[in-house]
Amino acid sequence: MCFSGGKDSALALRALGREGRFRVERLITTVTDAYDRVSMHGVRRSLARRQAELLDLPLVEVPVPPDSSNDVYESAMAVAFGEVRRSGIRRVAFGDIFLQDLREYREAQLAACGLECVFPLWGQSTRRLAADFVKSGFRAITVCVSLTQLPVSFVGRDYDESFLADPPPDADPCGENGEFHTFVRDGPVFPEPIPVARGEVVERAGFAFCDLLPG
Repeated sequence: MCFSGGKDSALALRALGREGRFRVERLITTVTDAYDRVSMHGVRRSLARRQAELLDLPLVEVPVPPDSSNDVYESAMAVAFGEVRRSGIRRVAFGDIFLQDLREYREAQLAACGLECVFPLWGQSTRRLAADFVKSGFRAITVCVSLTQLPVSFVGRDYDESFLADPPPDADPCGENGEFHTFVRDGPVFPEPIPVARGEVVERAGFAFCDLLPG
């Protein structure tokens, strides 16, 4: 499973467990090696590793350089997916919900590696998914916000009922259009919470990032 550590990944993982048709064997995430952080979201690698440890799943880290091109990213992922297939795995799950062009991109990318895609959340209402996430006891913090879509005040906030009541009407409740990204620190898929503290907020290249410090 491609696992970013955010809410959609956590919901997709739970959905796969409920369906019972697939068994997740490992998690895959891209990391910016020079920064020691998960790519795009900016979460510290140590926190991603802690999530995988609590999930009792191996974490495959795919290193990419800072500001890598799409070609570099695709090459790195192709190597990782090739290793996945050689291990006997035939399907990779994603937490995507409704972006058809992204789904088609992923399907083409994995087909080239001899793999199939699974989308356990596909076509579901993001409003219902967001409400279910909060109601089910998941706990997450927004770690990255697109400043073209939301003000900087949204970064570093708990992803809860208050957060869901505040965004502009055209903002997706799950951030499916790239409005924001989250880090899940607790919930039904974890045996215990992950202690974190909020650190510095920085703005870079049109995004705001809240650094999470291991507790």
